[in-house]
Amino acid sequence: MAYVPTLKKMYKEQVVPALVKEFNYSSVMQVPVLEKIVINQGLGQAIGDKKILETAIEELTKITGQRAVTTRSKKDISNFKLRKGMPIGARVTLRQNKMYEFLERLVAVALPRIRDFKGINDKFDGQGNYTLGITEQIIFPEIDIDKINKILGMEITFVTTAKTDEEAYALLKQFGLPFKNAKKNA
Repeated sequence: MAYVPTLKKMYKEQVVPALVKEFNYSSVMQVPVLEKIVINQGLGQAIGDKKILETAIEELTKITGQRAVTTRSKKDISNFKLRKGMPIGARVTLRQNKMYEFLERLVAVALPRIRDFKGINDKFDGQGNYTLGITEQIIFPEIDIDKINKILGMEITFVTTAKTDEEAYALLKQFGLPFKNAKKNA
């Protein structure tokens, strides 16, 4: 039998019935799905030091288990000494099993390692997507703190098929994301 990540199984067995009950869907096909998780690192300082970019790509690849790609600038900005096409960041898009595995590691291992962690904000983009900003990459156990020469932040975007922010909030809450104001739907 093929391997199925724990959260994928949990989605089918627990999350779908709970959301059908909460939002009174007429069909299970109306239940929002987590489409993809995009991890993005903007590295403006990589303009002067190419080593930062290589290290960031290596670290993102370790964290996600999937090769990170370089993002390039779209236009010239003279104030930042930026030319069109210069590498200025790294990005990974996770789907299917790797997405569920990353989400499980994020919720169970990485987020609890943040100092003074009280939960994450519940601000959505209005279309059912959520972006979580992380200030330090060292919260991930895959990163060896002794080999770090620069602390880098990242943005983790959860893209869902939810039509409203309330549906997306309920979906991500079911997956175990620790929102600050959890009493809203509890």
